[in-house]
Amino acid sequence: MNSSRTLSRAPIAAAAITQVASSLLTVQTGGAGFVDITGEAAKFVAEANAQDGALTLFVRHTSASLTIQENADPTVLIDLTTVLNRLAPENAGWAHDTEGPDDMPAHVKSMLTATSLQIPVLQGRLALGTWQGIYLIEHRRRPHRRDVVLQFLGSTG
Repeated sequence: MNSSRTLSRAPIAAAAITQVASSLLTVQTGGAGFVDITGEAAKFVAEANAQDGALTLFVRHTSASLTIQENADPTVLIDLTTVLNRLAPENAGWAHDTEGPDDMPAHVKSMLTATSLQIPVLQGRLALGTWQGIYLIEHRRRPHRRDVVLQFLGSTG
């Protein structure tokens, strides 16, 4: 099968790593669901005076996770929650139930998503797409305090 494709690429931009900036973002969740942390990540990049490089986010928990998802239509997050609950239901007969029936499903959901993300920073801005947002996903029913490590490596202006 032969299809017509057009590809183009911008010229290579190179930058030396002149700074490593780190911060700890603490998020108080309201229970299971998605918390948009895009604004806090962008604020960190601006405060670090970042120009070109990479932002790494790392959640320091085993029952919460991170994702990049659509930030325009909230029903996307509802549907994603439905899918995660179907993949790891509370009533699946888990052996690990010491911390409650939502704990082991939370570990599974965390394993299926991500505990760290890396986002390019170009000309001082997160290189996210138009409809992309960064979310912390709380997988437990009750509220929790979650820590997300933010770290920028790259050049500064």
